Amino acid sequence: MSKQQWTARGLQLLIGALVLLYAADWAYLRARISRGTAFQTVQVHQFIATPLKGQKEEFDYDGDVATTCSSALFPQAGNPPCWWLKRHTSHWE
Repeated sequence: MSKQQWTARGLQLLIGALVLLYAADWAYLRARISRGTAFQTVQVHQFIATPLKGQKEEFDYDGDVATTCSSALFPQAGNPPCWWLKRHTSHWE
């Protein structure tokens, strides 16, 4: 096998492994949904950037918002994963 064939085979295996991991994550989340433990809420601090004169910006605190997250490895059901959201509690707009 040539180097190009090995690279193509490795890429196929990597994509296949990621698809299987995502499918397993989805199935695990569905099992947690049936038990009622799939989603959590995390307090997120919101900030708004307001443009000013002279290419400057003013940052204003907009309050805390309870954001729903999924107890999964990947974003599922339109929600970010909780492990990521708990580490990124500031949201800038």
